[in-house]
Amino acid sequence: MNNVRPQLEELLFGAVENMSVESVDVTDAVVRVEARSTARRAACPGCGCWSSRIHASYLRFPRDLPTSGKLVVMSLRVRRFVCAEGSCPRKTFAEQVPGLTRRFARRTERLRSTLVSVGLALAGRASARMSDAFGVRVSRNTLLRLITSLPDPPTATPRVLGVDEYAQRKGRIYGTVLVDVETRRPVDLLPDREADTLAAWLSERPGIEIICRDRALFYAEGATRGAPQALQVADRWHLWHNLGEAAEKCVYRHRACLRPAPESPQEPTQAPESPTASPWPTGHRFAERTRAKHATVHALLAAGHSKRSIARQLGMGLNTVLRFSRATEPEQLFTGQWQSRPTKLDVYKPYLDQRWQEGCTNAWKLWEEIKAQGYPDGYGNVRAYVSRNLRGKPQPVGPRPPSARAVTRWILTHPDALAESDRLQLKAVLANCPELDALTEHVRSFAHMLTQLQGHQLPAWIEAAAAADLPSLQRFARHLERDLDAVTAGLSQPWNSGVVEGHVNRIKMLKRQMFGRAGFELLRKRVLLYS
Repeated sequence: MNNVRPQLEELLFGAVENMSVESVDVTDAVVRVEARSTARRAACPGCGCWSSRIHASYLRFPRDLPTSGKLVVMSLRVRRFVCAEGSCPRKTFAEQVPGLTRRFARRTERLRSTLVSVGLALAGRASARMSDAFGVRVSRNTLLRLITSLPDPPTATPRVLGVDEYAQRKGRIYGTVLVDVETRRPVDLLPDREADTLAAWLSERPGIEIICRDRALFYAEGATRGAPQALQVADRWHLWHNLGEAAEKCVYRHRACLRPAPESPQEPTQAPESPTASPWPTGHRFAERTRAKHATVHALLAAGHSKRSIARQLGMGLNTVLRFSRATEPEQLFTGQWQSRPTKLDVYKPYLDQRWQEGCTNAWKLWEEIKAQGYPDGYGNVRAYVSRNLRGKPQPVGPRPPSARAVTRWILTHPDALAESDRLQLKAVLANCPELDALTEHVRSFAHMLTQLQGHQLPAWIEAAAAADLPSLQRFARHLERDLDAVTAGLSQPWNSGVVEGHVNRIKMLKRQMFGRAGFELLRKRVLLYS
C-alpha cells in the first residue's frame, strides 16, 4: 500500500496542493478515501492575516466524482486555526483546501464544476437524469441553485453593440438581449424592453460607439438617451422584411390583375322553365300537405260548396280558404319562409360571386373582405351562402392564378435567381398591371441600394415612393423618414444585427429546455455563461 499511495495522490489530487492520502477503503458500492491537509498555515477569511496556530481539527466528508461506477466519499481532516489579528472579529477559522473544498460545501470542487457544466448544458430535469446516469443522484432544483450561484462572467464594454428583443412569454412579456457584434458573444440580458432600462444600461458604459438595432421606438429612444455619442444603425434585414410586408399588401390590393380576363363564353340556349315547376322537393311533408289541401278546396268548390261551408268542413279559417281558392296552382301558395327574403347580404353577393370566380374559395376570407366594405352581420351567413350557392359552381377553366404571396416573392427575388417559369408568370402579371410594374421598380431600386450600401440615395427613393399610387409603399416610406439617420446608416455601414438574431433563436431553444420557466435570473445566467 505504501507504494500505491503516491500513485493515488497523483491520480486523485494531482492538481491539489498540500494534500496527503492516508488510506483508501473500497467496498461494493463506495470508495472511501481518508486524507488530510498538510499546509503549515492558513489565511483568515475575515482579515486575510496568516496564522499557523492550530486550535482544533475535525472531519469533513465531501463527495467526489464517482470512479468505476462507485460512489467516492472523502474523509478529509482539516484544522481550525486561531486568528493572529487581535482586532479581527473571527477568533478561529477553518482552513479550506484550494481546488478541493469551500465553506459549507458537501461536494468537492471538481464534482461541483461537473454538475454545473451538466446543468448549464441540459437544464434541470435532463441534467438530473444525466447526473444519475454517471452515479451522482441530485435533484433538478439543486442543479439550478448551483447555476444561480455562479458569478457573472467578466465582460468588457463592447465597441459595437447589438440590441434586440426576445419573448419571455410570447405576446405578453418581452426582454432585451445585448450582444457584442465584434466578438459575437452576449453581453447582458435585460428583463424588459423599456427605453428607460436600456438608457440606464448604456449610460453606465460610455465606450459604445455603434448600436445595431431594429426600428422599434423604445430602442431608438433608449439608445438616444443612454448613448448620444453612438451611431445608431438600423438593421438591413428588418428593413427588407418591412418592405416585403408593404409589397405584399400592394400586390393583394391589385389581386384582380393576377388573373387574366376570362373570355366571355357563349351562353347556351336554355329551355324555358315550366310554370308549374315547384321549388319544393317531391315528398316534402309541408309541400304535400299544401298540395292536398289545394286540391280538396278546389274539388269542393267545383261540387258547389260555399267557401264558408268548406271552412267548416275542413276546420280552416275563411281567409285561408279564400287564399287557396284564389291560387290556380299550389305553387302560388309557396310564400313566407319558403321564398328568398331580402337580406343584408344581397348587396354583397355580386362581389362574392366575382371573388369566387377569381379563385378565392375561403368563406372566412370572403367575410373579412366584405366586412371591410361595411357588411354588418357575422360569418355564418357568408358561410351558408358559399355552401349553398357557390360550392356547386364550376371554377373558370384555365391555369390557377398565382397567389399574392407568390407574386411578392417573385418581386423580392433577384431577376437572375428566378426560375424561368416564375419569370414568365411575373412578366405576364406586370404587363397586366402598371401599378405592380411600378412597385417592382421601387423594390429593385431599394434592393440595389441595400446590397451596394448606397444609403445616400435613400431620400430620393423615399420621394419617388411617396409619389407612387401605392398606399402601403407610401406608408413604408413615411416610416423610414421618422428614423432617417439610423436607416441611412443601416444602408451605408457594414454592421447588422444578424448575430443578435442568432442569439434570440438560441434563447428560444433554452426556453424549451425550461430555463425560462425557472425565472429571468436563471435564463440570464444560462445565456451569459454557456454561449
